[in-house]
Amino acid sequence: MPIGRARILVCQPATVSVRRTRAERHGLAALRREFPTVAVEVEAGGGDSATLATIDLAAWTDRTADFAPFDRHVDDLARLGPVTIVVHGEASLAVRAAGEMLTRWQRLVGRRNEASSRAEFDALLSRFEALHDVRKPLVRADWNHALDTWQWMLRLDPGARAAAQAAALLHDVERLESEADARIEHLAASYEAFKQRHAERGSRIARGLLEACGFDAPTVERACSLVAGHELPDDDPDRKLLADADALSFFSQNSSGYLDYFGPEATIKKIAYSLRRMRASAVSRLASVRLRADVERLVDDVRLGRASGRARAELEAHARGKVSA
Repeated sequence: MPIGRARILVCQPATVSVRRTRAERHGLAALRREFPTVAVEVEAGGGDSATLATIDLAAWTDRTADFAPFDRHVDDLARLGPVTIVVHGEASLAVRAAGEMLTRWQRLVGRRNEASSRAEFDALLSRFEALHDVRKPLVRADWNHALDTWQWMLRLDPGARAAAQAAALLHDVERLESEADARIEHLAASYEAFKQRHAERGSRIARGLLEACGFDAPTVERACSLVAGHELPDDDPDRKLLADADALSFFSQNSSGYLDYFGPEATIKKIAYSLRRMRASAVSRLASVRLRADVERLVDDVRLGRASGRARAELEAHARGKVSA
């Protein structure tokens, strides 16, 4: 569990006293509820934060800034051992930012429940990680997305069963065969048909992994069924849960990289597709996700029905080598 602690160092000592506002108390309670395995501490400013994963609050709250420098900083520290995330600033802003940061790096939190604390799940994580050559940027992105989708699932349903959690990890396993070096989904004549073929092939790969790790037959069958159908609308509670977790991970983990790779026109389609898959309760979670400014504008435009005009403006801006204001 590389991220085990979050320290919020506030600028005003009074904000760590009993005079905290109701909003600040609510924000801290929500943060601790969302990340129960992370020790969240609030202290007066100062201390030895320079030796820890201190995040510049002004840089983080600049929505035009990319995630890459932050990600590299935290990933480098995580390779050395347990990480403490330190946020130094005004209390309400720092609490919100800490939540956004823990969401961004929840793949490093490694939260589990009873169903995923067993030997077969350990074996699955080990085997699945070994398949990823993270020297390849797209493979690293897929590994991060798999872990992030799993963690989103546990936030949405702390009691998620083993089959659902395994499906969260393995839902995009097929990409290791078809898209490790270049993405091809945007070339498909039908995006929905492409995604369904991807899901069905992924289910066959998942079966071999799950059986090799010692999962019982009912869990294997259930997980493979979820992987095979994860792109299709359905009333199955686990499938809805997986769709919510997958879509939330697109927004919180992958959306800026998707825009950079595919451009605004394809990103608008992906945003619309992802929002259609999500239940209202999952869509409401987007309020606590840090989106890059250009992605946030596209999300707003899709939700408000303004996407076509924004797509033209963004395409023109990208053609000029920059993102529109």
